[in-house]
Amino acid sequence: MTLGAPDYASAAPSRATIPLYLGTYTRGRSRGIYIATFDAVSGSVTVDGVVEGVENPSFLALDPTRTRLYAVSEVGEFEGTAGGGVVAFAIERDGGLRALNRQATHGGAPCQLTVDATGRHLLVANYSGGNVTVLPIRPDGSLGPAAQVVQHRGSGADPRHQEGPHAHSVTLDAGNRFAAVADLGIDRVMVYRFDAERGRLDPATPAEVRMTAGAGPRHFDFHPDGRRAYVINELNSTITALSYSPETGVFEPGQSVSTLPPGHTGGNSCADIHVAPSGRVIYGSNRGHDSIAVFAIAPDTGELVPVQHQSTLGRTPRNFAIDPAGRFLLAANQDSDSLAVFAIDPQTGTLSPVGEPVDVPVPVCVRFA
Repeated sequence: MTLGAPDYASAAPSRATIPLYLGTYTRGRSRGIYIATFDAVSGSVTVDGVVEGVENPSFLALDPTRTRLYAVSEVGEFEGTAGGGVVAFAIERDGGLRALNRQATHGGAPCQLTVDATGRHLLVANYSGGNVTVLPIRPDGSLGPAAQVVQHRGSGADPRHQEGPHAHSVTLDAGNRFAAVADLGIDRVMVYRFDAERGRLDPATPAEVRMTAGAGPRHFDFHPDGRRAYVINELNSTITALSYSPETGVFEPGQSVSTLPPGHTGGNSCADIHVAPSGRVIYGSNRGHDSIAVFAIAPDTGELVPVQHQSTLGRTPRNFAIDPAGRFLLAANQDSDSLAVFAIDPQTGTLSPVGEPVDVPVPVCVRFA
């Protein structure tokens, strides 16, 4: 299948090598945040070292200048305080990380975080806390104490996974004006106005988008055109397409498609989702089927057309990332201690393995610097 929608990014690599940061759970052989080098021409990955001292640095985020990195500490108690934490690092010229400071998130198991477009605020989704925390970023990149904690309420249809709210991701739109928070526990995408001057979240109107009961919305991504968005649902293995008004912050849910091939009968839960920089393809990860589901995006409607299910050559693909040029996809196989690299076909968006998976213990998050 040849895709005809416009490209939103060039396919040419901007540099030959790119620093790569890998978040992990610190169990088994894992010792912290792994630093690697990615060859943007060949797609090869070389692991260079590890930064220790953070328990379960599972999810990472970079600031807009790519000179600072923030890592959650996905724990239930952080330095004697109930809830998790987040650690700030400066990125050195050689790609190394220098710790700046750490702060509590006031919500257990922080599992995703993002820096706003001004680089002055860090927003954190706390899974077991069921809340979202906003922390100020100081001029030197260090973090101030939490400025706001927004608590979600309610429960969902699945008593095992939805006994209460579970904020799983927070995503800001291109205008830095609205934030979408996927809450797995209450089957809602909560929508907030974001005040970048005050670093504050306030409920938008409407304040939520309802997903199918028991869907479990987990991660969220905007289309490069700024008027479409997609949410991947962990519990029922679907992707839901939404239209979006950047002027009002209003989302309208539309098509919902399965991430699994016809006839699949085994267990599965979804994890991550990313629209390709070209805007023509979207990818979602399946844990259980252990694959990346590939869909073409119809240029006129934004609807999804299944294209491929590519094995990740490992078990439990959690997070994955597309390189800045849109030429390669890297998938973190959490339960097989491996990072798999795939070349992206520039015409179809399909994936092809590049070499053998790289050994990385308990990888959870992939970030290009």
